[in-house]
Amino acid sequence: MKTYLISYDLHNPGRDYTPLHDAIKALADGWWHHLESVWLINTSKNAGAIRDTLKQKLDANDELFVISLGGNWATYNIPDAGNKWLHENLKPENAST
Repeated sequence: MKTYLISYDLHNPGRDYTPLHDAIKALADGWWHHLESVWLINTSKNAGAIRDTLKQKLDANDELFVISLGGNWATYNIPDAGNKWLHENLKPENAST
């Protein structure tokens, strides 16, 4: 299982993106969502499969980015619960919090 970062820019103001959020959660065996348009998920799916599932919930002018993550990361002003999730799921090599 890998951890992926999902980020998006949604360009239609006022649109309900709850179906997108629900689709992200459905893909994940575990997830963390702290920043407005950034999610981290654990899944056995690959980046292309994640993209293909989520783009069905987006408008044609929205943007989506999916990338697998490794263990080198750093945070600033992230709550303890978020740093705990990162430590448990991204197995830090040189993590700095």
